Amino acid sequence: MTFTKPNGKRRVVVTGAGMLSALGRSWDEAYSRLKEKKNLIKYMQEWEHLDKMNTKLACPYTEELPKFPRKKIRGMGRVGLLSLVATDDALRMAGLLDEEGNSIEEIKNGRTGIAYGCCMGSMQALSDMIGIVERGDFSKVDSQTYIKCMPQTCAANLSIYYQIRGRVIVTDTACTSGSQAIGYAYEAISDGRQDMMIAGGADELSAADSAIFDVMGAASARNSAPETTPTAWDAKRDGLVIGEGAGTLILEDMEHAVKRGARIYAEVAGFGTNMDGTHITSPNSETQAVALKLALDDAKVSPEDIAYVNAHGTATAHGDVSESNAVYKVFNRAVPVSTTKSYIGHTLGACGAIESWLTINMMNEGWFHPNLNLSEVDPECAPLDYIMGDGREIDAEYVMSNNFAFGGVNTSLIFRKWSEN
Repeated sequence: MTFTKPNGKRRVVVTGAGMLSALGRSWDEAYSRLKEKKNLIKYMQEWEHLDKMNTKLACPYTEELPKFPRKKIRGMGRVGLLSLVATDDALRMAGLLDEEGNSIEEIKNGRTGIAYGCCMGSMQALSDMIGIVERGDFSKVDSQTYIKCMPQTCAANLSIYYQIRGRVIVTDTACTSGSQAIGYAYEAISDGRQDMMIAGGADELSAADSAIFDVMGAASARNSAPETTPTAWDAKRDGLVIGEGAGTLILEDMEHAVKRGARIYAEVAGFGTNMDGTHITSPNSETQAVALKLALDDAKVSPEDIAYVNAHGTATAHGDVSESNAVYKVFNRAVPVSTTKSYIGHTLGACGAIESWLTINMMNEGWFHPNLNLSEVDPECAPLDYIMGDGREIDAEYVMSNNFAFGGVNTSLIFRKWSEN
């Protein structure tokens, strides 16, 4: 077994993960719901008073969150709690908590770090802070309000909860927060700076997030038929739907994982990220393609080696066209593609981590979910193999997961099926 790449960099593997989305908290739950080929978008009655907002659709996480010691979660808003549940599940899966649920020594020795992000911290806490400026209202603000809404709320709270003393990387890059966290965590281990990293992203549901896309004309308004939207790649798509959730992956130096007898779920083979440098919200297919090429180069594989691409697939007018053309520029073939957002909407800062974990599990299962609500591919979208129907059985060694964000941030991750070779 070779623990390093030809360039001397350490190989990095996934030894645990946790996720929260409308698909569930486990792969078994998610797999069952993906197989049903029904999305989980809901009409939000509690948003009906927002009469100037066209969309009333979202995909909340509706299960009750587990209980944690109150003293240890005082500085966590909902986004922090979502990240905590996903991380606790991930650490348990990786065998890094003791029987009482406390961190084992390897988590606390400085050789384990954290890379985590979200879009804006807890929106409720942020609203309470704004009340000071707008209304002079201090009644809802206490010593923990800022902690709940600060950009690094997830990373900071998790590091304190689990007594993590290694590096902290805060990836608040909107829709690439989760994928950049995984990528930067992978690089920190590959370079030998850490042995393990907790990596992921989270976002709580807020009408304000939907409103952002609504005023841009990029949010779906099929309020009377939630099950029919979003419709990525479709000629009649009308925009995205906001979701809620969290995803955490435990990344580990391969040699370290093997020596401690950890179960390995996949290898992180490559990562690419860059900026468009052209427009704050309009994507650039040329620079998106470069990010994909960077990931391929890092993994030392060719486009032909990639058996499946989990796409960002937001179902926005410009986003789908730009992304599909970027993928085709790199692959120059009809590579199989689908987007998880057609099931659970756009979970913003969480999507990169949730989609990565689902992609890894689909690779291990040998089955990849179809795109929902895709009837007629938009002729402006590139000629890719948009998976439809009952999904696709594929024996894949390498898979890719891509995400793109406001600010022109592009990310691409490549995962390899675990093998002892």
